[in-house]
Amino acid sequence: MSEQSKFFGITTKLGLSPLELLQTVGSKNSSLFIGMPKEKTFQEHRVSLTPYDVKILVENGHRIIIETGAGKESYYKDHDFSEAGAEISYSTEEVFQADILLKVAPPTLDEIQLLKNDQTLFSPLHLPTLDKEYIVKLMSKKITAIAYEYLKDVAGSYPFVRSMSEIAGSSVILIAAEYLSNTKQGKGLLLGGIAGVPPSKVVILGAGVVGTYAAQAAIGLGASVTVFDNNIYKLMRLQSHLGFRVFTSVISPAILDKEMKNADVVIGAIHSGQGRTQMIVSEEMVSHMKPGSVIVDVSIDQGGCFETSEITSHDQPTFIKHDVIHYCVPNIASRVSRTATQAISNILCPLLLRGHQLGGIRSLLLEDSGVRHGAYIYKGNLINDYLSKKFDIKLTNLELLFSRNI
Repeated sequence: MSEQSKFFGITTKLGLSPLELLQTVGSKNSSLFIGMPKEKTFQEHRVSLTPYDVKILVENGHRIIIETGAGKESYYKDHDFSEAGAEISYSTEEVFQADILLKVAPPTLDEIQLLKNDQTLFSPLHLPTLDKEYIVKLMSKKITAIAYEYLKDVAGSYPFVRSMSEIAGSSVILIAAEYLSNTKQGKGLLLGGIAGVPPSKVVILGAGVVGTYAAQAAIGLGASVTVFDNNIYKLMRLQSHLGFRVFTSVISPAILDKEMKNADVVIGAIHSGQGRTQMIVSEEMVSHMKPGSVIVDVSIDQGGCFETSEITSHDQPTFIKHDVIHYCVPNIASRVSRTATQAISNILCPLLLRGHQLGGIRSLLLEDSGVRHGAYIYKGNLINDYLSKKFDIKLTNLELLFSRNI
């Protein structure tokens, strides 16, 4: 293997997309047929690929069909995609005939009916919205399904989660500041305070990417910040990233309860590598919070880390329980859809090119453990242990399926 090929393999695994290398990729294998339908649920404004990356894929011999208006909410016109070489279709059914479907929201039950055998679906999983019927219907279509939020890169991190987490972490503090104001039924507080008036107190659960970016934004606005996490290394890394010391603690129920009683804002930023996120905050703890306080549960797309959390939408983003405002929208990044689209496209374009180079999605799953980690259905067989236990569905070993040349 040439040094250039080695470098290309490393960069694509890392989610990088150097143009010079991507444009030199040959068409050693059969081209991919990729479909990108317009999102119709969850007030989803993002799209999976930018016209720039569509152009790269088309120039490498791949066929891409996009439903009209798919990029409208991210301010990408049909003309932008057609100029990049994509086909524009006015038929959802036609787009669903593609061999590989890219979605930014999970398919609806109606969309599942449009799937065909041996298709590959890339989309989020959104655990809180799942039920057994949904998984069984996906399995009945004999598809291969890969969840964005469980994809891993060569470093063992989650590139999709990281990108969306950076966006969410920067956004949640602005959201919290908005809901602290009188106009949103809040306490009428300015997040950072002013001279002679103490700042608001922000408690962040989780010292990962969301927590780090949320802490950075909160400190930038002048808030007082406390961060909880059971991973000491993550707490140390957060301190290093911020450049100065903030109050940090392991997740001790007694200490957490005390801090939450005094908090004006609590951010839930706990991520699970696979399955539901851990429930950190009990309903009793929430009931001890000050009236008018704000909870933003970024973990809601994996079930939420507050016992009182219930999934909400951009149309109705909040509810009040125990006099505490809860914001539990699962796709916070959709508020800044163009930035989020660029981030998603940066991950998917190199991944698809790598799949082509290896000989298709099956070969990609064989060769790349990070992509394999994101797969939960393979040709109609459930291969995810958490989903198998949750819904009492037979688990099939992926390596066994490979050994049988399935």
